[in-house]
Amino acid sequence: MRKQRWLGASAALVSLIMVLAACQGTSPSPSTAEESTAESAAATVEPAGFKACEVSDTGGIDDKGFNQNAYDGLKRAETELGVEIAFLESTADTDYEPNINALMEAGCDLVVTVGFLLGDATRTAALRNPEQLFAIVDYAYDPPVPNIRALVFDTASASMLQGYLAAGMSTTGVVGTFGGIQFGAVTDFMDGFVAGVKYYNDATGKNVTVVGWDPVKQEGVFTGDFNDLGLGREKAEALMQADADVIFAVAGPAGQGAMAAVQDNPSDLSPKPLFIGVDVDQFLSVPGFEDIMLSSELKRMDNAVFAAVEEAMGLDAAVWDTNLYVGTLVNDGVGIAPYHDLDSAVPAALKSEVDALKAALIDGSVKVADWSGKPAPSAAP
Repeated sequence: MRKQRWLGASAALVSLIMVLAACQGTSPSPSTAEESTAESAAATVEPAGFKACEVSDTGGIDDKGFNQNAYDGLKRAETELGVEIAFLESTADTDYEPNINALMEAGCDLVVTVGFLLGDATRTAALRNPEQLFAIVDYAYDPPVPNIRALVFDTASASMLQGYLAAGMSTTGVVGTFGGIQFGAVTDFMDGFVAGVKYYNDATGKNVTVVGWDPVKQEGVFTGDFNDLGLGREKAEALMQADADVIFAVAGPAGQGAMAAVQDNPSDLSPKPLFIGVDVDQFLSVPGFEDIMLSSELKRMDNAVFAAVEEAMGLDAAVWDTNLYVGTLVNDGVGIAPYHDLDSAVPAALKSEVDALKAALIDGSVKVADWSGKPAPSAAP
Protein backbone atom coordinates (compact mmCIF):
# COMPACT_ATOMS: atom_id res chain seq x y z
CA MET A 1 0.00 0.00 0.00
CA ARG A 2 1.46 3.37 -0.88
CA LYS A 3 2.03 5.97 1.78
CA GLN A 4 -0.72 8.54 2.43
CA ARG A 5 -0.35 12.29 2.40
CA TRP A 6 -1.66 14.69 5.05
CA LEU A 7 -2.88 17.94 3.57
CA GLY A 8 -2.80 20.97 5.84
CA ALA A 9 -5.31 23.79 5.90
CA SER A 10 -2.45 26.08 6.88
CA ALA A 11 0.96 25.76 8.50
CA ALA A 12 -0.60 26.83 11.78
CA LEU A 13 -3.19 24.09 11.64
CA VAL A 14 -1.39 20.98 10.49
CA SER A 15 2.12 19.97 9.51
CA LEU A 16 2.71 18.30 6.20
CA ILE A 17 3.88 14.81 7.14
CA MET A 18 3.78 11.39 5.64
CA VAL A 19 1.32 8.86 6.98
CA LEU A 20 2.55 5.36 7.56
CA ALA A 21 1.13 2.92 5.08
CA ALA A 22 0.37 0.32 7.71
CA CYS A 23 -2.11 1.81 10.17
CA GLN A 24 -3.40 -0.25 13.07
CA GLY A 25 -6.59 -2.00 12.03
CA THR A 26 -9.64 -2.89 14.04
CA SER A 27 -9.75 -6.54 13.11
CA PRO A 28 -7.34 -9.42 13.66
CA SER A 29 -4.07 -9.31 11.72
CA PRO A 30 -4.26 -11.38 8.55
CA SER A 31 -2.07 -14.39 8.06
CA THR A 32 1.06 -14.15 5.94
CA ALA A 33 -0.79 -15.80 3.07
CA GLU A 34 -3.63 -13.30 3.36
CA GLU A 35 -1.15 -10.41 3.44
CA SER A 36 0.50 -11.70 0.28
CA THR A 37 -2.87 -11.97 -1.45
CA ALA A 38 -3.85 -8.44 -0.41
CA GLU A 39 -0.50 -7.03 -1.53
CA SER A 40 -0.83 -8.82 -4.86
CA ALA A 41 -4.32 -7.44 -5.35
CA ALA A 42 -3.15 -3.93 -4.50
CA ALA A 43 -0.25 -4.25 -6.93
CA THR A 44 -2.43 -5.28 -9.85
CA VAL A 45 -5.41 -2.95 -9.41
CA GLU A 46 -5.51 -0.21 -12.03
CA PRO A 47 -5.38 3.42 -10.80
CA ALA A 48 -8.90 4.76 -10.76
CA GLY A 49 -8.14 8.43 -11.31
CA PHE A 50 -10.36 9.16 -8.32
CA LYS A 51 -9.37 10.75 -5.02
CA ALA A 52 -11.31 10.09 -1.79
CA CYS A 53 -10.45 12.04 1.35
CA GLU A 54 -11.47 12.13 5.01
CA VAL A 55 -11.74 14.83 7.66
CA SER A 56 -11.72 13.39 11.17
CA ASP A 57 -13.37 14.85 14.22
CA THR A 58 -11.22 15.77 17.20
CA GLY A 59 -10.75 12.16 18.27
CA GLY A 60 -8.02 11.74 15.65
CA ILE A 61 -7.33 9.18 12.97
CA ASP A 62 -5.70 6.79 15.46
CA ASP A 63 -8.45 6.85 18.10
CA LYS A 64 -8.71 3.02 18.07
CA GLY A 65 -12.36 3.39 17.16
CA PHE A 66 -14.61 5.85 15.35
CA ASN A 67 -12.30 7.87 13.09
CA GLN A 68 -9.84 5.05 12.54
CA ASN A 69 -12.58 2.66 11.49
CA ALA A 70 -13.91 5.16 8.94
CA TYR A 71 -10.40 5.56 7.56
CA ASP A 72 -10.15 1.77 7.23
CA GLY A 73 -12.94 2.10 4.66
CA LEU A 74 -10.80 4.53 2.64
CA LYS A 75 -7.78 2.25 2.84
CA ARG A 76 -9.89 -0.64 1.58
CA ALA A 77 -11.03 1.55 -1.32
CA GLU A 78 -7.41 2.31 -2.13
CA THR A 79 -6.51 -1.36 -2.17
CA GLU A 80 -9.57 -2.74 -3.96
CA LEU A 81 -10.66 0.16 -6.16
CA GLY A 82 -7.33 1.85 -6.91
CA VAL A 83 -8.36 5.27 -5.62
CA GLU A 84 -5.96 7.81 -4.18
CA ILE A 85 -6.72 8.68 -0.55
CA ALA A 86 -5.77 11.41 1.94
CA PHE A 87 -6.95 12.64 5.30
CA LEU A 88 -6.79 15.56 7.69
CA GLU A 89 -7.16 15.39 11.45
CA SER A 90 -9.14 18.03 13.31
CA THR A 91 -7.82 19.08 16.70
CA ALA A 92 -10.63 21.56 17.39
CA ASP A 93 -14.01 22.40 15.89
CA THR A 94 -12.44 25.46 14.28
CA ASP A 95 -10.46 23.05 12.07
CA TYR A 96 -13.52 21.52 10.39
CA GLU A 97 -14.18 24.17 7.74
CA PRO A 98 -10.52 24.84 6.86
CA ASN A 99 -9.80 21.11 6.62
CA ILE A 100 -12.75 20.51 4.31
CA ASN A 101 -11.72 23.45 2.14
CA ALA A 102 -8.10 22.24 2.03
CA LEU A 103 -9.14 18.82 0.78
CA MET A 104 -11.37 20.30 -1.92
CA GLU A 105 -8.48 22.51 -3.04
CA ALA A 106 -6.28 19.40 -3.15
CA GLY A 107 -8.55 17.87 -5.78
CA CYS A 108 -10.51 15.37 -3.70
CA ASP A 109 -13.42 13.99 -5.72
CA LEU A 110 -15.18 12.79 -2.55
CA VAL A 111 -14.77 14.35 0.90
CA VAL A 112 -15.93 12.15 3.79
CA THR A 113 -16.49 13.93 7.09
CA VAL A 114 -16.59 11.79 10.21
CA GLY A 115 -19.10 12.56 12.92
CA PHE A 116 -22.15 14.66 13.66
CA LEU A 117 -19.98 17.49 14.97
CA LEU A 118 -19.02 18.19 11.34
CA GLY A 119 -22.63 18.45 10.22
CA ASP A 120 -22.82 22.23 9.88
CA ALA A 121 -19.40 22.64 8.27
CA THR A 122 -20.16 19.88 5.76
CA ARG A 123 -23.49 21.40 4.78
CA THR A 124 -21.95 24.85 4.38
CA ALA A 125 -19.23 23.49 2.11
CA ALA A 126 -21.70 21.42 0.08
CA LEU A 127 -24.04 24.33 -0.53
CA ARG A 128 -21.17 26.55 -1.61
CA ASN A 129 -19.73 23.86 -3.88
CA PRO A 130 -22.67 22.03 -5.51
CA GLU A 131 -20.42 20.07 -7.90
CA GLN A 132 -18.36 18.59 -5.05
CA LEU A 133 -19.36 15.18 -3.65
CA PHE A 134 -19.52 14.65 0.12
CA ALA A 135 -20.43 11.88 2.52
CA ILE A 136 -20.85 12.27 6.27
CA VAL A 137 -20.83 9.64 8.98
CA ASP A 138 -23.54 9.81 11.66
CA TYR A 139 -25.51 12.74 10.30
CA ALA A 140 -28.55 13.07 8.06
CA TYR A 141 -30.07 16.28 6.73
CA ASP A 142 -33.74 17.16 6.53
CA PRO A 143 -34.27 18.06 3.77
CA PRO A 144 -31.40 16.17 2.15
CA VAL A 145 -28.53 18.15 0.63
CA PRO A 146 -28.21 16.96 -3.00
CA ASN A 147 -24.44 16.43 -3.01
CA ILE A 148 -24.11 14.83 0.45
CA ARG A 149 -24.47 11.08 1.06
CA ALA A 150 -25.58 10.51 4.67
CA LEU A 151 -24.15 7.39 6.36
CA VAL A 152 -26.18 6.42 9.43
CA PHE A 153 -26.55 3.28 11.52
CA ASP A 154 -29.24 1.37 13.38
CA THR A 155 -27.14 1.27 16.53
CA ALA A 156 -30.21 0.96 18.76
CA SER A 157 -30.86 -2.60 17.56
CA ALA A 158 -27.30 -3.76 18.23
CA SER A 159 -27.37 -1.97 21.58
CA MET A 160 -30.54 -3.84 22.51
CA LEU A 161 -28.53 -7.04 22.17
CA GLN A 162 -25.84 -5.57 24.42
CA GLY A 163 -28.41 -4.51 27.00
CA TYR A 164 -29.84 -8.00 27.10
CA LEU A 165 -26.33 -9.47 27.43
CA ALA A 166 -25.39 -7.02 30.19
CA ALA A 167 -28.55 -7.76 32.17
CA GLY A 168 -27.92 -11.48 31.86
CA MET A 169 -24.35 -11.13 33.12
CA SER A 170 -25.06 -8.76 36.00
CA THR A 171 -24.83 -10.16 39.52
CA THR A 172 -25.79 -6.90 41.30
CA GLY A 173 -28.95 -6.37 39.26
CA VAL A 174 -27.64 -2.96 38.14
CA VAL A 175 -25.95 -2.05 34.83
CA GLY A 176 -24.73 1.35 33.71
CA THR A 177 -24.19 3.48 30.63
CA PHE A 178 -22.90 6.96 29.90
CA GLY A 179 -22.28 9.00 26.78
CA GLY A 180 -19.92 11.60 25.40
CA ILE A 181 -22.14 14.40 24.10
CA GLN A 182 -25.93 14.20 24.31
CA PHE A 183 -26.86 13.88 20.65
CA GLY A 184 -29.01 11.39 18.76
CA ALA A 185 -26.05 9.42 17.39
CA VAL A 186 -25.00 8.79 21.01
CA THR A 187 -28.34 8.41 22.76
CA ASP A 188 -29.54 5.91 20.15
CA PHE A 189 -26.98 3.50 21.62
CA MET A 190 -28.24 4.21 25.12
CA ASP A 191 -31.92 3.88 24.17
CA GLY A 192 -31.22 0.45 22.72
CA PHE A 193 -29.23 -0.61 25.77
CA VAL A 194 -32.14 0.25 28.08
CA ALA A 195 -34.54 -1.55 25.72
CA GLY A 196 -32.44 -4.70 25.93
CA VAL A 197 -32.49 -4.65 29.73
CA LYS A 198 -36.26 -4.17 29.76
CA TYR A 199 -36.71 -7.01 27.30
CA TYR A 200 -34.53 -9.23 29.47
CA ASN A 201 -36.60 -8.41 32.53
CA ASP A 202 -39.82 -9.23 30.70
CA ALA A 203 -38.42 -12.51 29.38
CA THR A 204 -36.94 -13.69 32.67
CA GLY A 205 -39.03 -12.09 35.40
CA LYS A 206 -35.91 -10.36 36.77
CA ASN A 207 -35.65 -6.69 37.73
CA VAL A 208 -32.30 -5.43 36.45
CA THR A 209 -32.09 -1.64 36.50
CA VAL A 210 -30.10 0.80 34.37
CA VAL A 211 -28.25 3.80 35.79
CA GLY A 212 -26.88 6.55 33.60
CA TRP A 213 -29.72 7.03 31.12
CA ASP A 214 -33.48 7.53 31.26
CA PRO A 215 -35.02 7.34 27.76
CA VAL A 216 -38.36 8.68 29.00
CA LYS A 217 -36.91 11.87 30.48
CA GLN A 218 -34.02 11.91 27.98
CA GLU A 219 -31.68 12.57 30.89
CA GLY A 220 -28.48 10.82 31.83
CA VAL A 221 -24.74 10.85 32.42
CA PHE A 222 -22.46 12.50 29.84
CA THR A 223 -18.86 13.61 29.85
CA GLY A 224 -19.57 16.49 27.46
CA ASP A 225 -16.42 15.39 25.65
CA PHE A 226 -15.19 12.43 23.59
CA ASN A 227 -11.48 12.72 24.33
CA ASP A 228 -10.97 13.22 28.07
CA LEU A 229 -10.02 9.85 29.57
CA GLY A 230 -10.18 11.34 33.06
CA LEU A 231 -13.85 12.21 32.60
CA GLY A 232 -14.52 8.72 31.25
CA ARG A 233 -12.95 7.22 34.34
CA GLU A 234 -14.91 9.56 36.61
CA LYS A 235 -18.29 8.66 35.08
CA ALA A 236 -17.60 4.92 35.17
CA GLU A 237 -16.52 5.11 38.81
CA ALA A 238 -19.76 6.91 39.69
CA LEU A 239 -21.81 4.22 37.96
CA MET A 240 -19.95 1.47 39.80
CA GLN A 241 -20.52 3.30 43.09
CA ALA A 242 -24.21 2.92 42.22
CA ASP A 243 -23.58 -0.88 42.00
CA ALA A 244 -23.45 -1.11 38.21
CA ASP A 245 -21.30 -4.13 37.39
CA VAL A 246 -21.49 -3.91 33.58
CA ILE A 247 -20.55 -0.56 32.00
CA PHE A 248 -21.47 0.48 28.45
CA ALA A 249 -19.58 3.65 27.51
CA VAL A 250 -20.67 5.49 24.35
CA ALA A 251 -17.94 8.09 24.59
CA GLY A 252 -15.25 7.53 21.98
CA PRO A 253 -11.67 7.61 23.30
CA ALA A 254 -12.99 8.82 26.70
CA GLY A 255 -14.35 5.29 27.05
CA GLN A 256 -10.77 4.08 27.48
CA GLY A 257 -10.73 5.91 30.81
CA ALA A 258 -13.84 3.96 31.75
CA MET A 259 -12.10 0.71 30.83
CA ALA A 260 -9.29 1.56 33.23
CA ALA A 261 -11.79 2.34 35.99
CA VAL A 262 -13.59 -0.95 35.47
CA GLN A 263 -10.33 -2.86 35.51
CA ASP A 264 -9.25 -1.10 38.72
CA ASN A 265 -12.67 -1.84 40.29
CA PRO A 266 -12.66 0.99 42.85
CA SER A 267 -16.01 -0.12 44.28
CA ASP A 268 -14.70 -3.59 45.17
CA LEU A 269 -17.58 -5.19 43.31
CA SER A 270 -17.39 -8.97 43.34
CA PRO A 271 -17.16 -10.61 40.91
CA LYS A 272 -15.27 -7.88 39.10
CA PRO A 273 -17.29 -5.57 36.83
CA LEU A 274 -17.31 -5.93 33.05
CA PHE A 275 -17.14 -3.53 30.13
CA ILE A 276 -18.85 -3.34 26.73
CA GLY A 277 -17.07 -1.35 24.02
CA VAL A 278 -18.44 0.57 21.04
CA ASP A 279 -17.77 1.22 17.36
CA VAL A 280 -15.11 -1.48 16.85
CA ASP A 281 -14.06 -4.68 18.60
CA GLN A 282 -12.19 -3.00 21.43
CA PHE A 283 -10.84 -6.31 22.67
CA LEU A 284 -8.61 -6.08 19.60
CA SER A 285 -8.15 -2.33 19.22
CA VAL A 286 -7.40 -1.45 22.86
CA PRO A 287 -5.15 -4.20 24.23
CA GLY A 288 -4.67 -4.55 27.97
CA PHE A 289 -8.31 -4.80 28.94
CA GLU A 290 -9.03 -8.34 27.72
CA ASP A 291 -10.03 -9.52 31.21
CA ILE A 292 -12.97 -7.11 31.47
CA MET A 293 -14.08 -6.83 27.80
CA LEU A 294 -17.39 -8.70 27.64
CA SER A 295 -18.16 -7.62 24.05
CA SER A 296 -18.25 -4.54 21.83
CA GLU A 297 -20.93 -3.07 19.65
CA LEU A 298 -19.73 -2.99 16.06
CA LYS A 299 -20.58 0.04 13.98
CA ARG A 300 -19.16 -0.74 10.56
CA MET A 301 -18.22 2.72 9.37
CA ASP A 302 -15.56 1.10 7.21
CA ASN A 303 -18.24 -0.69 5.20
CA ALA A 304 -20.28 2.50 4.86
CA VAL A 305 -17.34 4.63 3.72
CA PHE A 306 -16.22 2.00 1.21
CA ALA A 307 -19.76 1.86 -0.19
CA ALA A 308 -19.84 5.66 -0.51
CA VAL A 309 -16.55 5.70 -2.43
CA GLU A 310 -17.71 2.89 -4.71
CA GLU A 311 -20.98 4.69 -5.45
CA ALA A 312 -19.29 8.06 -5.99
CA MET A 313 -16.78 6.85 -8.55
CA GLY A 314 -17.84 7.99 -11.99
CA LEU A 315 -20.68 10.09 -10.65
CA ASP A 316 -21.13 13.82 -10.35
CA ALA A 317 -23.26 15.79 -7.93
CA ALA A 318 -26.22 15.78 -10.32
CA VAL A 319 -26.65 12.02 -10.00
CA TRP A 320 -25.33 11.49 -6.45
CA ASP A 321 -27.59 9.15 -4.49
CA THR A 322 -29.13 11.25 -1.72
CA ASN A 323 -30.93 8.37 -0.05
CA LEU A 324 -29.59 7.37 3.34
CA TYR A 325 -27.12 4.57 3.73
CA VAL A 326 -28.35 2.77 6.84
CA GLY A 327 -26.11 0.17 8.46
CA THR A 328 -28.29 -2.56 9.99
CA LEU A 329 -28.06 -6.03 11.49
CA VAL A 330 -29.09 -7.35 8.08
CA ASN A 331 -26.35 -5.73 5.97
CA ASP A 332 -23.57 -6.10 8.57
CA GLY A 333 -23.65 -2.38 9.25
CA VAL A 334 -23.98 -3.01 12.99
CA GLY A 335 -23.48 -6.06 15.19
CA ILE A 336 -21.83 -7.36 18.33
CA ALA A 337 -18.28 -8.61 18.72
CA PRO A 338 -17.34 -12.05 20.04
CA TYR A 339 -16.99 -12.63 23.79
CA HIS A 340 -13.31 -13.57 23.33
CA ASP A 341 -11.63 -14.39 26.65
CA LEU A 342 -14.94 -14.22 28.52
CA ASP A 343 -16.69 -16.66 26.20
CA SER A 344 -16.69 -19.43 28.79
CA ALA A 345 -18.14 -17.06 31.38
CA VAL A 346 -21.24 -16.34 29.28
CA PRO A 347 -23.83 -19.07 29.89
CA ALA A 348 -24.84 -21.04 26.81
CA ALA A 349 -28.49 -20.22 27.46
CA LEU A 350 -27.74 -16.49 27.51
CA LYS A 351 -25.84 -16.75 24.22
CA SER A 352 -28.84 -18.50 22.65
CA GLU A 353 -31.22 -15.84 23.96
CA VAL A 354 -29.09 -13.05 22.50
CA ASP A 355 -29.03 -14.88 19.15
CA ALA A 356 -32.81 -15.31 19.29
CA LEU A 357 -33.30 -11.61 20.02
CA LYS A 358 -31.08 -10.73 17.06
CA ALA A 359 -33.22 -12.90 14.79
CA ALA A 360 -36.38 -11.24 16.14
CA LEU A 361 -34.98 -7.77 15.52
CA ILE A 362 -34.06 -8.75 11.97
CA ASP A 363 -37.48 -10.20 11.15
CA GLY A 364 -39.25 -7.29 12.83
CA SER A 365 -41.12 -9.26 15.46
CA VAL A 366 -39.27 -7.23 18.11
CA LYS A 367 -38.81 -3.46 17.76
CA VAL A 368 -36.53 -1.34 19.89
CA ALA A 369 -39.09 1.47 20.09
CA ASP A 370 -41.55 -0.84 21.87
CA TRP A 371 -39.08 -1.40 24.71
CA SER A 372 -36.91 1.68 25.12
CA GLY A 373 -39.58 3.95 26.56
CA LYS A 374 -38.28 6.82 24.45
CA PRO A 375 -41.07 9.32 23.69
CA ALA A 376 -42.33 9.21 20.11
CA PRO A 377 -41.48 12.32 18.04
CA SER A 378 -44.21 14.93 18.18
CA ALA A 379 -46.19 15.49 15.01
CA ALA A 380 -45.11 18.41 12.87
CA PRO A 381 -47.47 21.41 13.16
